[in-house]
Amino acid sequence: MGNGESRVRGLAARAGGWSARHRWAAVGIWVLFVVLAMGLGSAAGRVDVGDSDQLKGETHTAARIIEDAGIEEPASETVLIQAKDDSGPRATDAAFRAAVDAVVAAVEKTGEVTDVTSPYESDTISKDGRSALVQFDVRGDSDTAGERVEPVLNAVADAQQDHESLRIEEIGGASMMKTFDDAFGDDFKKAEYSAVPVALGILLIAFGALVAALLPVALAITAIMATMGLMGLVSHFQPMSDTANSVMLLVGLAVGVDYCLFYLRREREERAAGRDARTALRIAAATSGRAIVVSGVTVCVAMAGMLFTGLAEFEAMGLASLMVVAVAMVGSVTVLPALLSLLGERVEKGRMPFLRRRRTSGSTESRFWSAVLKRVLAKPVLAVVVATGALLAVAAPAIGMKTQNLTLDQEFGDSLPIVQTYNRVNDAFPGGSEPAEVVVAADDINAPEVKAALAEFRERAVSSGASRGPVEIKLHDQQNVAFVYVPLVGGSDQDRAGESLELLRDEVRPATLGEVDGLEAPITGQVAGNKDFNDQLVGSVVPVFAFVVVFAFLVMLLSFRSLTVAITSIVLNLLSVGAAYGILVAVFQHGWGASLVGAEGVGAIITWLPLFLFVILFGLSTDYHVFVVSRIREARLRGRSTRDAVQHGVVTTAGVVTSAAIIMVAVFGIFGTLSMQSMKQMGVGLAAAVLIDATIIRGVLLPAVMSLLGERNWYLPKWLHRMPDLTHDETPEAVVAAAPSSSRDEGDRVPV
Repeated sequence: MGNGESRVRGLAARAGGWSARHRWAAVGIWVLFVVLAMGLGSAAGRVDVGDSDQLKGETHTAARIIEDAGIEEPASETVLIQAKDDSGPRATDAAFRAAVDAVVAAVEKTGEVTDVTSPYESDTISKDGRSALVQFDVRGDSDTAGERVEPVLNAVADAQQDHESLRIEEIGGASMMKTFDDAFGDDFKKAEYSAVPVALGILLIAFGALVAALLPVALAITAIMATMGLMGLVSHFQPMSDTANSVMLLVGLAVGVDYCLFYLRREREERAAGRDARTALRIAAATSGRAIVVSGVTVCVAMAGMLFTGLAEFEAMGLASLMVVAVAMVGSVTVLPALLSLLGERVEKGRMPFLRRRRTSGSTESRFWSAVLKRVLAKPVLAVVVATGALLAVAAPAIGMKTQNLTLDQEFGDSLPIVQTYNRVNDAFPGGSEPAEVVVAADDINAPEVKAALAEFRERAVSSGASRGPVEIKLHDQQNVAFVYVPLVGGSDQDRAGESLELLRDEVRPATLGEVDGLEAPITGQVAGNKDFNDQLVGSVVPVFAFVVVFAFLVMLLSFRSLTVAITSIVLNLLSVGAAYGILVAVFQHGWGASLVGAEGVGAIITWLPLFLFVILFGLSTDYHVFVVSRIREARLRGRSTRDAVQHGVVTTAGVVTSAAIIMVAVFGIFGTLSMQSMKQMGVGLAAAVLIDATIIRGVLLPAVMSLLGERNWYLPKWLHRMPDLTHDETPEAVVAAAPSSSRDEGDRVPV
């Protein structure tokens, strides 16, 4: 085995030992790091992902042309004026015209709009004459238009009161922005903020003491605060986003609490077994600390997989998640030992009388999991067959997974009036609410051949069947750029609208605008952006999956020096992810039990979620796997048989794994209660996967498989023996034996 020093050569053990000896310095360095990161990040400011960075392909080219030309596209708004029934006035009737004039006058009077266009000027009247559109732009920056649109909405509402025989409703970028901010902005923030007290409450139940419960939350919060500052600095090289911020908060809270929980529970376990505080801390550093480092590195590798998508939003989420995991990991093996050393027995302060836990002679074994393990290990083959069969059955619906960017009514249902307006506009003017936008850039936008090509494009867009019109052209003479707005046939039906887009891109454009030398005409817009996003995402699936699986395998192989452990960890993680996919499809696509989570009628999984879930779940699943297998390996090193080591490792970690899983499920479950279907899908998927992972995978399948494999669990081919050895003997006896003699004082006289 080598000498004592080599036995505790692990980074976590050395870091924990130094922190315990220099506790005030360790705490001071951590506080200084958090303060400096926040201060520097605040001073540097955060650069967010811009439109031109979001996607590659035509969407990116269009955004670049607009950006280079210095054109600020305003937020466009539309007022639908529509007869409420077949007996109502038509667009040619005086009452209808009076309503149109009233709307035009009312919105102009607010002073917040420009370029107001009457339907009688732009020919935006439906074929049946029941509907018409008044169109205009909101003054100022489009990103903040939602903050200025309220007077316009009020003016339209007043016009509705004056013309009760008609339906007068507004929709557009600014009004949707305001509606969603009002309806879901506060809801989303409350969900984020409520995650902390929920985690604290569960920790109180787990530890029964306020100080012990506060430590994991404090570590997670400081790690998140430091990462927010680092995100500001890093954003100047890799732009960030609000979505990345939210994902970072979720991941940071999950792993920050988990890592601290693993460490703290092991330290308390050793003290309950009769160790003195110093020895218990050294053992926790060398065992749970090492598991945290292995887990943290593997999670970081998984998060890095998002960097291979080429999608700016995913890259931001991946980098932000990677940073918060790294910061939480470092904090767990440095400042946490220092705090535990400082607190000593005071970590038990603030005990809850109604949560007082019985102290035993040191046994931390879970009675429930002991009973489960007894049956699993008695018939491991049956356990493997039943558990694997159940997981495959749960995963089966994923075979027919349908992914798409959710439409407005899918995302929010019919709970918001603006969703109903969106559907009415699409019914009366297919594609009118989300037209394709052709960004035409030429050396001279007013050249005869360019004007002729634009006119021909407008005519063919309709005659080809891609659009029913009206096709609108806006010229920017000074910048030599033109915007062509083409309502796509298919409207909110994404498949049909996608076909119309392909018709424009593949047939209409080459035959018209494509005939002019030196002219660029990328087609963008909502439908085009969705298609480009989907194409890029599909193209990145294989490299992301390969990167995450291969590097996670290598980390596990190097950390445990076992080919079997590395392979089984990958297979079990994939089973967990597959089961989560199956639950998502069953609930949100097929509607099985959808009413329980408020997801009726969605019918699809949002495009980005499967890849996102794979990366996040593959990383988070490693937490439990590394922690449990490390404990099994430790028991094996202490001389137990593999079967006994498996039983001991699972039942002694069951309490902490259960507590950690409950926290994750509760936090993710909060997001499953939001009204936005994309957030609901993310929350339900993450919560279901963590629950499956902590119960069926770690409590049944892992011990059954390891029991069947026996000594083959530790198999490493001879040709792999030259690999770097990142393992170390994790037994408490090895840690105590390797401790410097100066640290073995009177309090350390414990038989080992």
